[in-house]
Amino acid sequence: MQRRILFIVNPNAGKKKSEVIIDLIHAELPSDLKYEVLIWKNKDDFSEISSRIKSRDFSDVVAAGGDGTVNRVAQELIGTGICLGIIPLGSGNGLARSLALSMNVKQCLQQIISGRSALIDSGTVNGHAFFCTAGTGFDAHIGHLFASSLRRGFRSYVQIIAREILRYKARTYVLHLNGMTLRRKAFLITVANAGQYGNDFYIAPQASLCDGKFHVVILHPFNVFKLPGLLSHIIRRKAYRSCCIETLVCDALRIEREAEESVHFDGEPVLEDAKLVFEMQPASLKVRLGEAFKAS
Repeated sequence: MQRRILFIVNPNAGKKKSEVIIDLIHAELPSDLKYEVLIWKNKDDFSEISSRIKSRDFSDVVAAGGDGTVNRVAQELIGTGICLGIIPLGSGNGLARSLALSMNVKQCLQQIISGRSALIDSGTVNGHAFFCTAGTGFDAHIGHLFASSLRRGFRSYVQIIAREILRYKARTYVLHLNGMTLRRKAFLITVANAGQYGNDFYIAPQASLCDGKFHVVILHPFNVFKLPGLLSHIIRRKAYRSCCIETLVCDALRIEREAEESVHFDGEPVLEDAKLVFEMQPASLKVRLGEAFKAS
């Protein structure tokens, strides 16, 4: 198929910002490259965009927005061979960063136009697709609070974490993986396909998007005096060296929780049953890459 790109622009980027992105697309794309731009007008209705993707008229679909927009678009592309591109406009931009895409829109557009591509893994939790991380516990709790907050952006996210981190109580979980059953009391459990949540905050720095494996990060209960050391390990991409963290590797996982609670997939929170089932889908999504991307 001759290359043809569908750009999907985040409806929450704001009218002015959306117009700037669209103007840049028109300015940067070469005249001989066919493309179409759609504004995702109603965040609760993806049917028009889904229909355009399923028409298979496009070689590439580019999500211009944050992690939630990227996740929603990428879900439609799993197993299709259509290539996902990303223009990162969110506060975390986890998948874009993991693919070594530029945070500069102009540079990112050039990577989409001329960059290389590869197949990466994806995962599901109770049927919800994710590409970076999914999990239960504190991070899902924060995702729920952030989603309902009137204030957006990284600063608001950090403020919610700072407010909640000493209030939140660890839960008991039963994990089934690799033929084992483990019982753990944990502050959070993150199932990582990629190494980071976003903002280069690496909870599972040894994870790879291309190895067909999850890195399951169990953060054990900790006291406030261990928090600086824990954060230092995470910031330095050495989370696995922290005495507070246990990491397991698997391609499938079942978690039994004490009760129905939130779970997040790429930061998007949803209320789920006490039982969580994680499944790996190897090499299921074609993506555009930045020059510095390495498979492992």
